[in-house]
Amino acid sequence: MTPLKLSSKKMVADARARIEEIESTDLITMLDNPDVVVVDIRDVRERQRNGYIPGSFHAPRGMIEFWVDPDSPYFKAIFGENKKFVFHCASGWRSAITTATLQDMGFDAAHLKEGFSTWEKHGGPIEFPDRKT
Repeated sequence: MTPLKLSSKKMVADARARIEEIESTDLITMLDNPDVVVVDIRDVRERQRNGYIPGSFHAPRGMIEFWVDPDSPYFKAIFGENKKFVFHCASGWRSAITTATLQDMGFDAAHLKEGFSTWEKHGGPIEFPDRKT
């Protein structure tokens, strides 16, 4: 394999150097704020298996650039609201790169620094989807 010009680890580090990172304990205090939208970019299977932050909006990582762009046929109105958007994934890697990409597009966003993996340890509430029987 030809060596990569840029590793994913470096991409994450570069993104983190220029985006707003929010600690779990700080986001917990923001959950009741109607001007904050928590956006979960994990795969739907991750949400089903591990639960999710109550009230979070699910936006698949592969669609996010299209969902925030008002000129896209896939635009979601929630992203046109004048709110603070905090993106998260499992470990903070995908959400760091996502947040940096969205900022490059002109969309103001932040991300959950450690992701969902330490959310519960910090006292963050978790919900699970209804199980279909």
